[in-house]
Amino acid sequence: MTYTNMKQATFLERPNRFLAHIELNGKTEVCHVKNTGRCKELLVPGAPVFVQEFDSSTRKTKYDLISVMKGNRLINMDSQVPNKVFYEWACGGHFISNVTHIKPEVKYGNSRFDFYMETPDQKIFVEVKGVTLEEHGVAMFPDAPTERGVKHISELIQAKQQGYESYLIFVIQMDHIQYFTPNSLTHKAFALKLNEAQEQGVHILALDCHVSEHSITMGSPVRIQY
Repeated sequence: MTYTNMKQATFLERPNRFLAHIELNGKTEVCHVKNTGRCKELLVPGAPVFVQEFDSSTRKTKYDLISVMKGNRLINMDSQVPNKVFYEWACGGHFISNVTHIKPEVKYGNSRFDFYMETPDQKIFVEVKGVTLEEHGVAMFPDAPTERGVKHISELIQAKQQGYESYLIFVIQMDHIQYFTPNSLTHKAFALKLNEAQEQGVHILALDCHVSEHSITMGSPVRIQY
């Protein structure tokens, strides 16, 4: 996926989860944050950020915050992009071959999975989770307790038991990652449910991404350590 009209700025503060103040060309600007997560380890005063500029006449803010430098690592924090990156990757034949049908946002039980796919031999549900939390080269999810995430895993297990193929894909929105692990310190129930899903035959994959100030594309599989 490619972004247009990108500008480099400096993060100043985040008055609420939807807005940030940035410094751009010597001026303080208001910027929309495309990630409602905490991201406290990313959005620190003085951090270089990359923002996308829009026609302000049609928006409340002129900029969207897309990515941030954490040390020497550029991290995409656009919460809408993991599904788009996965869709591009899957449509390119890199996920499962012989896909005859792919549909986003499909209801199953009491949940709505990100994708439903079909091949001549399989019916498949896919849930995608974006990952922005990293420590010492290790990617982790979640960065805050997520009962919704636990619910999604439970229903992926149920779908598997009912004859569907179930996939949980962690799209790590950065590169040069050593491995991925569930963040049991933040949400132990999620980590336990993820381990149960793996034992029940749910396919769990983690992949990093190639991230630049202008783009993000799917990278390579990353080892998962439960």
